[in-house]
Amino acid sequence: MPVRVEYLTRARSTKQTTAILKDLAEGRVDILIGTHKIISKSVKFKDLGLLIIDEEQKFGVSTKEKLRQLKSNIDTLTMSATPIPRTLQFSLVGARDLSVIQTPPPNRYPIQTEIHTFGAEIITDAINFEMSRNGQIYFVNNRISDLTHIAEMIHKYIPDARVAIGHGQMKPEELEKIILDFSNYDYDVLLSTTIVENGIDIPNANTIIINAAHNFGLSDLHQMRGRVGRGNRKAFCYLLAPPLADLPADSRRRLEALENFSDLGSGINIAMQDLDIRGAGNLLGSEQAEE
Repeated sequence: MPVRVEYLTRARSTKQTTAILKDLAEGRVDILIGTHKIISKSVKFKDLGLLIIDEEQKFGVSTKEKLRQLKSNIDTLTMSATPIPRTLQFSLVGARDLSVIQTPPPNRYPIQTEIHTFGAEIITDAINFEMSRNGQIYFVNNRISDLTHIAEMIHKYIPDARVAIGHGQMKPEELEKIILDFSNYDYDVLLSTTIVENGIDIPNANTIIINAAHNFGLSDLHQMRGRVGRGNRKAFCYLLAPPLADLPADSRRRLEALENFSDLGSGINIAMQDLDIRGAGNLLGSEQAEE
């Protein structure tokens, strides 16, 4: 299309950012893609007409309102596999239009989701099976301090597994190199925090193991599960958590909802469950939910 597209992230240099912002204010940039950086005071649009918020569940109420205040009466499209309860409630009461895409792309299979307790045996079996069909594995663990211990455990039980570690405290270029190397099949296992949750599309990775799954929200779990099964292979998602009987009722319901709704296009059902578990929060204020 005959438009100029630019992007803003923390990986861009100050010089590049300054040049983009100058052109944006003068109307020479047609489409600007960016992270939360777009709502900073230095970003000025000449004539903003359309706002698209992708991965809407990642933005707080105040951030979304700030984005909407960039200009009055701005057309807004929000997209999400799992809208947060407050946004879903807006749609259900008719304050916003809602459309649902429930038809998966061709040749996709539902992701087999299983709940297990953490143990070397289940982890070894899952990794060995995926490696036996020349596939790759995501292993998500949200404590950076534990990543090296888990890497050592994988090396101990599966010596030939090539393991890469990635997390948000790394330099952007270092992290980008690890993701690209993983994409190029230089590694079998990507051991990381939830940074893999959005925007990573590696069709050869079809097993995801999520440690301490009871500590994540429903939309986080659903988004992470969506990293696998992106090709035409059967994919597996292993949720590692303490025995269900030992968990609080809400944590148990979250894991069971994920196990029950594993069909493609079931994101809306998961969002409804989330609304049911957490409540809608305050539609006029900024409170999103009870938690």
